[in-house]
Amino acid sequence: MTTIGVLSPGAMGAALGRAWQRGGARVVTTVAGRSARTRELANGLDWLDSVDDVVAEAEVVVSVVPPAQVVSNAEQIADAARRKGVRPIVADLNAVSLPTMDRVGAVLTEVGCPVVDGSISGNPPRPDADDSTRVYLSGAAASVLADFDTEGLRSIVVGAEPGQASAIKMCTAAVYKGLTALMIQSLRTADAHGVADFVAADWGDMLGPLGAAGPNRIAVAVSKSDRFPDEMREIAATQEAAGWGAELYDSIARVFEAAHRTQLGGLSPEQAAGVHDLAAVVEALRTPRD
Repeated sequence: MTTIGVLSPGAMGAALGRAWQRGGARVVTTVAGRSARTRELANGLDWLDSVDDVVAEAEVVVSVVPPAQVVSNAEQIADAARRKGVRPIVADLNAVSLPTMDRVGAVLTEVGCPVVDGSISGNPPRPDADDSTRVYLSGAAASVLADFDTEGLRSIVVGAEPGQASAIKMCTAAVYKGLTALMIQSLRTADAHGVADFVAADWGDMLGPLGAAGPNRIAVAVSKSDRFPDEMREIAATQEAAGWGAELYDSIARVFEAAHRTQLGGLSPEQAAGVHDLAAVVEALRTPRD
């Protein structure tokens, strides 16, 4: 049985781990020093005492962390591999630009760990979900996770070049999260002019289910917006490297920073998932956090 190590078991990492378990892998992680919420999210995975233990036992170590922690997580994995004398494949599934992915690759290849570039599209996988979560993979060992696909999770190998999978994430998240940022900015502006109800109704008329779900989409996004500014700046760096400039997503990063300072930004994702009322979303976006 192949052992996959997940670092770290947040909402996405833990859900991926459970999906790989359903696909036939043993999945290990560590919750040492983590919050009660993370420990709850990691239920069902095989808990080990430390990062060193995870790296020592896993044939494949998967990095799933906020963008600001990507390089330090790679360094932690590399240090553990050096101490334990092991060389697992490391799959970096984070939302990062190609320059950041190059830094991750350099850290890990220095200690002899093969690197898979990856990215995730969709919500945390569930077997009862309407759509599968997609995991895009590139690099010489890109097919390493594909054998463990199961209901709710689909791996897609996009090429042999590291960076290709990250490029997909940078382009898809630019649309998905960019649209949410536009909705946040528009709703806050509409509230300032007293027309939020009319704007939200128009979204429903013109955008269908996507528009009708706008208040909940905003609530969930803002509850996680502590990590989105970094992701938007990774998108900005990707677009600038491609020759298209960084200005747009630098500005969108500031939209998420401002939203995170409101009461809506103080909700947990689990709390935000239950918020659908437009008036509640508008009020929470209007009110600064204590």
